[in-house]
Amino acid sequence: MSEPLTANGEQMHKTQADADAAERFIEDKHLGERIRRLRLKKSMGLVELGQHTGLSASFLSQLETGRVVPTLRNLARIAMVFSKDLSYFFESEPAAIFRVHRRRDRVRMPQTGVEPPTYSFESLGYMVPDRHMDPYFAEFVPLPAEVEPKSHLHAGFEFLYVLAGELTVRHGGQEALLSTGDAVYFDAGAPHSYRCAGSRPAEALIVTMQPSTGPLHPAPHVSATFPRQAAAHAAASAK
Repeated sequence: MSEPLTANGEQMHKTQADADAAERFIEDKHLGERIRRLRLKKSMGLVELGQHTGLSASFLSQLETGRVVPTLRNLARIAMVFSKDLSYFFESEPAAIFRVHRRRDRVRMPQTGVEPPTYSFESLGYMVPDRHMDPYFAEFVPLPAEVEPKSHLHAGFEFLYVLAGELTVRHGGQEALLSTGDAVYFDAGAPHSYRCAGSRPAEALIVTMQPSTGPLHPAPHVSATFPRQAAAHAAASAK
C-alpha cells in the first residue's frame, strides 16, 4: 500500500519541480517583457492583441507581468501576430543598442544623380544594423538663380531641423523658408526638394523614417553604398 503512495509522492514532487523550473526559465528569458515590447512597438493595445490571438486582454496582461505561465501554443499565436519565429522567445536576449558615431569617423558624401551636387551629407547612424530611422547631417550650398534643385521622393516620413543658415523646402505644391532653429516634418512620399536660401551654406539635421513594416533602407536620393564605405572607413580609422 505504501508503494503507490510513494510513487504518487514522487510524481507530485516531479510536477512541482517542473513548474518551478518553468517559472525560473520564464523569468530568465523575460518572456512577458519581450511580449510587451513587441506589442508597444506596433502601438497595439491588449484588447487588439487579444483579438488577433484569441486570448483575453486580462490573460495577456498577467502574461506580460509574469503572473501566469504561457503555453507553447499561446507563445506561437503571439509570435505569428508579430511575424516572429517561436525561437524568438527562447534565444538569448540581444543587448540594447548603443552606438557612438565619432565626427572623425564619418564620411561626407555628395548628392547622387545631380551634377554639380547641391548638397553633401554624412550618415549619423551607419553603425547601427537594421535601424528603423536614418539620421544625417547635411550641408546645402548656394545655387545660381537659374539652377533648379532636383526633387525626389521615397517611402516613409522625413524630419528636418535647420542648424545654421536659411533653407527653402518644397513639398508638393507647398514651400517654406526655414531659418536657424526651424524644423519641418513631412510625408516623404510626395516630391520634395531643398534650396539654400542664403549667401552661405545652410546646415541641417535630417532624419528619414520608414513605416513600421520593416527596417529602414536608404532613401533613393542617398547613395546605397554609403553605409559600406563609411563602415570600411571607420574600421580603417580604428586600426
